[in-house]
Amino acid sequence: MRILLVEDDPEQLEPLETALSQAGHIVDGLLDGGIAQGMIAQRDYDLLILDWMLPGVSGLVLCRQYREAGKTAPVLMLTAKDSTLDKVAGLDAGADDYLVKPTDVMELLARVRALGRRSQIYGGETLTLADLTLHLTNLTVERGSVCIELSGREFQLLEYLLRHPRQVLSRDQIEQALWAWGDEPESNAITTLVRRLRHRLSALQAADWISTVYGMGYCICPTA
Repeated sequence: MRILLVEDDPEQLEPLETALSQAGHIVDGLLDGGIAQGMIAQRDYDLLILDWMLPGVSGLVLCRQYREAGKTAPVLMLTAKDSTLDKVAGLDAGADDYLVKPTDVMELLARVRALGRRSQIYGGETLTLADLTLHLTNLTVERGSVCIELSGREFQLLEYLLRHPRQVLSRDQIEQALWAWGDEPESNAITTLVRRLRHRLSALQAADWISTVYGMGYCICPTA
């Protein structure tokens, strides 16, 4: 998933960002609520993890504004504010879950997985298009009796394509989905990555499922 993580303490932000990244997620980690406000307006996320007390704009306000904008991705409040009234306020602002600091990383990852399963774009531990199945927990893809492993980047690209089947996805959309904020890919990175993924899918006789739409982007669609 692409996750926005906003935490004003760099000593807490860094290990959480690392743990989420190691779990296969693409994470935009920010220290400031005002910057996060701009990022939310520019990018689409699968999950938001918001501290409450942030410089610029509080996590509570960010959550409320996010819901008022009609956006539906799950929101997890991660905060030291632990009273019942605080939790009620956070959930009433639109949060889907509420976790009190200090943070247990294992619990956070479990809650992220649980929220991911509840998201509109998730269907459990696998994504399936026709007879092609992507296993989200072990970075493998299966078709028929053949199962192959993917690299992290190959997995992220196939996951993104499968979550938007039969849709033409532009290079900008793919770049925003696969690269963290401030992490600029090389100019030919997406072309190279698509080529690599097609090569990997050739072992499943599915390389031609990814088509290039000239001047527009890429699309995954089962072939006959």
